[in-house]
Amino acid sequence: MMKKALCIMSGGMDSTLVAYIMRSRGYEIVALHFNYGQRTVAKELSCFREICKDLGVNEKYEIDLDFFKTIGASALTDHSIDVPTGGIEPGVPITYVPFRNGIFLSIATAIAEKEGCSAIAIGVVEEDSSGYPDCRESFIDAFTKAANLGTKESTNLSIEMPLVRLQKSQIVQEAIQLDVPLHLTWSCYSSEDKACGVCDSCRLRLRGFERAGAVDPIDYV
Repeated sequence: MMKKALCIMSGGMDSTLVAYIMRSRGYEIVALHFNYGQRTVAKELSCFREICKDLGVNEKYEIDLDFFKTIGASALTDHSIDVPTGGIEPGVPITYVPFRNGIFLSIATAIAEKEGCSAIAIGVVEEDSSGYPDCRESFIDAFTKAANLGTKESTNLSIEMPLVRLQKSQIVQEAIQLDVPLHLTWSCYSSEDKACGVCDSCRLRLRGFERAGAVDPIDYV
């Protein structure tokens, strides 16, 4: 029986690359996507579905988490807070969604246990990210211990984070090498038609392509 990996996939470049990496390592992919009231929820879901088709995914989950809008405190889920466009600044930005990855990983653990997966894969990036505390390698390591303590004795999960120490330019290069369909991915925080090019996520993506000497295949304003 082929080993299975549950891949948390946003429709973005990083998590999409992770899914293709896991496939290249011989895993059958179980795909998991969250709709959590983010501004680009429809676009991200559309991208996720197209990427799953390209990957040949047989089993996928689309989970709605509307309570993130009730919690608010993030420019991604509270539309009264503007998405910053002034450039990447030190510290935790207002686009941070409180403990989002912890909540995502909790749900992923439940699904992975049900599906008999031996791994959960997540596209966290520590060194070249926007400073989100739940993207740190130390957090994922700690969560892995908690997940295995809170599941059946027969469940033995690893949480794979193959991009955590990479720069965005390295992520672009690896995606190109693995023939990842980057034209199907979406990174913009604020727009669903053409990417804005000025939010933190767009800036990181564009800088990554520039430093990799490659051209981003998606449309920008």
